[in-house]
Amino acid sequence: MKKLGILFGIMLIGFFAYAQEVSVNTELSELKWTGKKVTGEHWGYIQLKDASLSVKNNKIESGVFKIDMKSIDNQDLEKEKPNAQLVGHLKSDDFFSVDQYPVSTLKINESTPFKNGFAEIKADLTIKGITHPISFKAEQLVNGYKADITVDRTKYNVRYGSGKFFDNLGDNMIYDDFTLEVKIITKK
Repeated sequence: MKKLGILFGIMLIGFFAYAQEVSVNTELSELKWTGKKVTGEHWGYIQLKDASLSVKNNKIESGVFKIDMKSIDNQDLEKEKPNAQLVGHLKSDDFFSVDQYPVSTLKINESTPFKNGFAEIKADLTIKGITHPISFKAEQLVNGYKADITVDRTKYNVRYGSGKFFDNLGDNMIYDDFTLEVKIITKK
């Protein structure tokens, strides 16, 4: 009987030692973008196309999130024409070139264990075929995770209106950093 208990304990340890694949609900998950300029800001959403996530020992082991750049929208402009113009401009070669690069990817490489509900994440972000390392803090939720990620768009050849590359922009300057408020909802 004692041997059976030891065997059961070893099986349990083995079970929990392997990473658990976590299903991500791409429809309920949210990626809210915010871009700021001298005279204000714009914001909207981008949809997840696909996602995979592995968790082990209270830590994210890996994850790949494919972002559908063609889904980018704007939520702060109510009039149809200015809204459509902004979205069209964001999809153009001045910004994200979505016809040529329809998918951006965030690939989690490592994570600290969650402590008091938070973990430090190191990942690779690919936009317009250009990949750079990025780090951010993730918060564990009851039904998933959330994070605020700051991205320097100029690292990904998104230079339109950037004060780093163009002089005399005045009120037309767009700040280089944009933010992504990410909420990943997992399936039970």
